[in-house]
Amino acid sequence: MVTLVCLIGCCSVDPALILPILTIKETVMYDNDVRLEDLTIPTLGETLYDSPLNPARLKFTNEADRVLYYSHQASLDACIQAGNPLPSFEPAGPRPKIFFNNNEVNCGIVTCGGLCPGINDVIRAIVYEGYQHYRVNRIYGFRNGYHGIIKGNDPPPVLLDTDMVNSIHEQGGTILGSSRGPQDTSQMVDYLHDLNISILFTIGGDGTLHGARAIAQEVKKRGYKIAVIGIPKTIDNDISFVSRTFGFETAVEASRSVIQAAHIESKGAEYGVGLVKLMGRDSGFIAAQATIANADVNFCLIPEVPFTLEGERGLLQKLEERLLRRRHAVIVVAEGAGQDLIAGDERCDASGNKLHDDIGIFLKNSIVDHFKKRQLPITVKYIDPSYIIRSRPSNANDSLVCLQMGQNAMHAGMAGKTDMMVGSWNNHYTHVPLAMAVSARKKINPSGDLWQTVLAVTEQGFGD
Repeated sequence: MVTLVCLIGCCSVDPALILPILTIKETVMYDNDVRLEDLTIPTLGETLYDSPLNPARLKFTNEADRVLYYSHQASLDACIQAGNPLPSFEPAGPRPKIFFNNNEVNCGIVTCGGLCPGINDVIRAIVYEGYQHYRVNRIYGFRNGYHGIIKGNDPPPVLLDTDMVNSIHEQGGTILGSSRGPQDTSQMVDYLHDLNISILFTIGGDGTLHGARAIAQEVKKRGYKIAVIGIPKTIDNDISFVSRTFGFETAVEASRSVIQAAHIESKGAEYGVGLVKLMGRDSGFIAAQATIANADVNFCLIPEVPFTLEGERGLLQKLEERLLRRRHAVIVVAEGAGQDLIAGDERCDASGNKLHDDIGIFLKNSIVDHFKKRQLPITVKYIDPSYIIRSRPSNANDSLVCLQMGQNAMHAGMAGKTDMMVGSWNNHYTHVPLAMAVSARKKINPSGDLWQTVLAVTEQGFGD
């Protein structure tokens, strides 16, 4: 039997009395058909060892506590009336009993995919939590993504210690290097077994988490006692069942100065247009949040909301109306927006992600061509700050998220949790099965509060 606990306090409550903390589903589209059993976390076995953590220093997490999946009363009522168990997440945090004998534990850390502010913060948090609090034996850093978990590949794993990671949170990028693309799962598990790895921490996005799930399944098939714990890394904030991923807030914050520059440039020329392309391959969270944070944006384009160029409600006509009225305009576009407008061959990167054509260049050329035909003067200043933003250190709030995700990842691994990811939901850190984490991309709901706020701020008059 599952006990639902209001984690703002410490007491068990009647599920019907739990009020929503955050209306996530107003912003994000998810499948409503989520069952309690879908959110069950696999374990390696019974927890027989006392935790070495000091109970006077922190509070252990009660396994009976749960974090509700539904965050608004209507869904709670519907679920209760149907007589269904309320779907809920296992809360993250330290357990009083752990699965591994801590001083016999070897850990491994791997970072994969594109760069993102905060990766080094997570590495540092895992290393410090592992050595200083759990007193584990070794922590290996696998180099250059999953490529580094293949025996014989250069460079070999590096033994991490607290001195090595002491100041890495001040740097952008990842000290371990990264790569894209799949590796042979069987060979990776062979190497993990050879190194006597007890816990593998995988820091990455959708492709990385798919790889982590494959490793966990191969480990299970062989009967090895290796925990696989994912930490969601995506600057786009597009991983399901996570309210906010680290690096996202840093990206939005860094975008402000870029958009301000575009605004100044647009006002510096008659009929000036500042065009900014931001990250967002499949989800437009950065573009949308940056637009709201900057009252100077007049048009925001995201992958979730199709738009047209031509016609009475097309972008070019609306831009022309804006320029004739105010003499300048600012456009923010997510990298994955408007791909249906660009004719090109479908290509994928090494991880299988569809490679998008450059919507920024396409829009710039389209705008220039349109106004040339209309014989109207125009100046377009195009700015793409993507790599500058991706490679910067995390801001204070993201650093806090990184620290807590790294610590909770170590807690989960030591407790024998596996095939899971550390998430966050309703202002609490949670455990999310990898199967659910990779089940779908998180996207903006065009009918939700976030996009409606964008429309209210921009008054762009199309795509709504």
